[in-house]
Amino acid sequence: MMFSTAMLGVGVSLAIPLVTRAIIDGPVTRRELSLLVPLALLALGLSISEVILVWMRRWAQSRTVSDLEATLRHDLYVRLQSLPMEFHTKWQSGQLLSRVTTDLSTIRRFMGFGLLFLVMNILQLIVVTILLLQLYWPLGLVVLVAAVPIVMVSLKFEKKYLRISRKVQDQQGDLATRIEESALGFRVIKAFGRRPHVQRQFDDEATTLYHTEVEKVRLASRFWSFLGVIPNLTLVIVLLLGALAVGREAITLGTLVAFITLMLSLVWPVTSLGAILAMAQEAMTAADRISEILDTHSVIKSGPEELTGSRGHLRFEHVGFRFSDDDTEVLHDINLDLTPGTTLALVGATGSGKTTLTALVPRLYDVTAGRITIDGHDVRDLTLVSLRTAVASAFDDPTLFSMSVRENLTLGRPDATDDEVQQALEVAQAQFANELPWGLETRVGEQGMSLSGGQRQRLALARAVLAKPAVLVLDDTLSALDVHTEALVEEALRNVLSDTTGIVVAHRASTVMLADQVALLQHGTITHVGTHQELLATVPAYRHLLAAEEEEVPA
Repeated sequence: MMFSTAMLGVGVSLAIPLVTRAIIDGPVTRRELSLLVPLALLALGLSISEVILVWMRRWAQSRTVSDLEATLRHDLYVRLQSLPMEFHTKWQSGQLLSRVTTDLSTIRRFMGFGLLFLVMNILQLIVVTILLLQLYWPLGLVVLVAAVPIVMVSLKFEKKYLRISRKVQDQQGDLATRIEESALGFRVIKAFGRRPHVQRQFDDEATTLYHTEVEKVRLASRFWSFLGVIPNLTLVIVLLLGALAVGREAITLGTLVAFITLMLSLVWPVTSLGAILAMAQEAMTAADRISEILDTHSVIKSGPEELTGSRGHLRFEHVGFRFSDDDTEVLHDINLDLTPGTTLALVGATGSGKTTLTALVPRLYDVTAGRITIDGHDVRDLTLVSLRTAVASAFDDPTLFSMSVRENLTLGRPDATDDEVQQALEVAQAQFANELPWGLETRVGEQGMSLSGGQRQRLALARAVLAKPAVLVLDDTLSALDVHTEALVEEALRNVLSDTTGIVVAHRASTVMLADQVALLQHGTITHVGTHQELLATVPAYRHLLAAEEEEVPA
């Protein structure tokens, strides 16, 4: 409907000059007054029709473009959510944000204005040129010759503008990343007194973007100036030659008026060509940037099997892992067998791969060798929903969303009752949530920055406990707690872990004491498995790792 009404509108607008010629050559020149009223009514009817068609075109256009933008935004968000952790660790968040916001807006503007008028203007140029050649071909040739330099310069402009548009959009993404990092890390910046330094970094990137945008504007302004000169120069030549033709009676006055009117209708298509081409290049660049995400497919696919009534029997069978862009093995030949109800403490030096190992269980990453099974099912054969319902994780760097405390807590289990929420808060020693200004309905703000680190960790732990998983993964979840609170949380966790299979990444001896077994991770593999007392007595490397707490915890 959008294009059909636009085409009809172009046809109606071009018919008006032809009616004007009939009025001048008939009622005006030859005094055929009987034709004046019908022709005037025809011109009025065409004008009204053009207005109605423009309204219909804009209505259809706004609906179509809004639907397209909404669909693109939905598809882009769904794809971002489906991509694995490895993708998100490589991409700057500002670059992703600029694609979801700025690039989508660029495409919407082009689809809502540029594309339609590009088609309309090209059609109008072709139809008007044919009409001009039919009205008086010598003047039509003048107009046709004037189009040659416009086409040549447009092609040259298009190539240059495409490159600089991509450069601007990439720099905008880098600047968005800088702003986001500064907003999220404001406490660190202030604590170290680095505001002037961070501001200089921002100014440098903003200045670079400014100079690139100025270069882009210079290129566009030169092209637009050229497009403004050619039509006006051509009009002067047409007026001069047309007047001579009327004087020699080669054409009628009405034909000259119609010719000039039709030629003037080309001024907008030609002068707007620069803006439309610029918009087209920006939209092409934006579409290319968005395609980089939409064309990226997750290697982690949901399996066909549903995991129901899981007992939590977890096995690692010769598990290995390496990142896709690195041949170095992060983990290799990991073998563990955790029977239902068993709690395993995972101990290792910083950077030994503990977090990576725990991320393999819910398939945040996929194993590159061996397999992980739950109740005998390879986790790759399970649907992601059922797997991640059976496995809950709490991380050392907890993420809270800009929503209420209750919404954050029930993220993994929306149907949890108030009693169950309170029980989870009690286990995590997070009853402070009830004392917030609006209780559990209090919004915690972006990243939960209105709370302390220990409070965020306790809410994240409560969220994991509330999910009542078959397998509970705690990745150094108690690191931000004071000794007294940690002891209370550990005591409550003993009851929770007795009913589930647990993997606890531990750096403190007190946390290790929660576990039935301890696994020592060294050089990418499990070198020792046993109780805390056994490893403490027989493995020097284990004693060294827990030396700071050794005196506090009885062997």
